[in-house]
Amino acid sequence: MPKVYRLGPASTALVGQAHKQMTGGDFGLAAATIERAMRIEPDNPLLWIELGRVRYTAGDYSQADSMGHKALALATGDVQAQASAWRLIADSLRSRRRNEEAATADAKANALSPR
Repeated sequence: MPKVYRLGPASTALVGQAHKQMTGGDFGLAAATIERAMRIEPDNPLLWIELGRVRYTAGDYSQADSMGHKALALATGDVQAQASAWRLIADSLRSRRRNEEAATADAKANALSPR
């Protein structure tokens, strides 16, 4: 049976709060909010992906890439989480004009979970 990561109630609430903070343009506060959730569930790859999305939206593409790789390392057995991590990595590579590597990452994501 494949593993499926989910966020607990506290982390879900914090991620929702972080999304509102991001929408308001406060990326630093959004990142701090996700980091609070990570103290509750440090090994949840979904939180690493969320933090990567905050970093990506803030324009910190290399940090987004790092978060994607950390999520990938934690997402063993969960193909949806792995695919999301690969998509984050692909986006961060594309933003740094590393298009060939981004295409490879996209292909890995699509092999795991076609859109």
